[in-house]
Amino acid sequence: MRKVRKIPMRMCVGCREMKPKQELIRVVKPPEGDCVVDRTGKASGRGAYVCMSEECLRKAQKSKALERALEATISAEVFEQLARQIAPEEAH
Repeated sequence: MRKVRKIPMRMCVGCREMKPKQELIRVVKPPEGDCVVDRTGKASGRGAYVCMSEECLRKAQKSKALERALEATISAEVFEQLARQIAPEEAH
C-alpha cells in the first residue's frame, strides 16, 4: 500500500482561503531585520502567505492584513517585489 503524502495548506491573508502552500507566495519577518519575500519558503521567521493574484495582493495591502499577520510594517519595496512575482504568473 502506497503512503499518500499530505499536501501542506496555508491561508492567503488577502482572500482568507486555504490553498496548497506551493500556490502561494511567502513573506517572512526574520528574527532580526525587515520583512522580505521568501522565494524558497524555508526562511526562518514569522511567515504569511498571499495568493498569486493581484486582487489578493491589493486586498492584503489595503487591509494591512500582511502587516498584522507579520506584526511588522512592510515596505513598498516588498509589495513591488510581490507584484513583480505575481505579474508573470497572470500573463499565461
